[in-house]
Amino acid sequence: MPEKYHFYGWEKAAVSAVTDLYAGIRTPQDLYDALSEIWCADTCAPRMSQNWTPENKTLGQCSITAFLVQDIFGGQVYGILRPDGNYHCYNVIGDSLFDLTSEQFGKETLDYTDNPLQLREVHFAKEEKRLRYERLKAALLEFCSRQTAL
Repeated sequence: MPEKYHFYGWEKAAVSAVTDLYAGIRTPQDLYDALSEIWCADTCAPRMSQNWTPENKTLGQCSITAFLVQDIFGGQVYGILRPDGNYHCYNVIGDSLFDLTSEQFGKETLDYTDNPLQLREVHFAKEEKRLRYERLKAALLEFCSRQTAL
């Protein structure tokens, strides 16, 4: 299999969507392709948005992306504690562990073992994060409807 993706765990991200709400999104790779067209400074965490660029499109997108992955594929969201005290979120679904936003860390190696479960209720208690999640979700639904109309 040629290497097309660079997000952590892409080779083993062999899970299927548990909802048909997002037409055309059947695999995490499909979702990554769609989000690559959607992620922007407006969906980036405010503390990082000034550094967001199209070349580093996954910067500041982790929690809202991980919870959207959970909506579409199920599973759990876990977090890696970062030096600044925030958590970097990723997904575990069955035996599949992947991180659609890992590219923001460049060559840094993250430790995906023994990390705490992350709850959307905690993350979305921050209104700005909940609003960014809703913006990302709405943009994905719009993207999917445009793709099916073609």
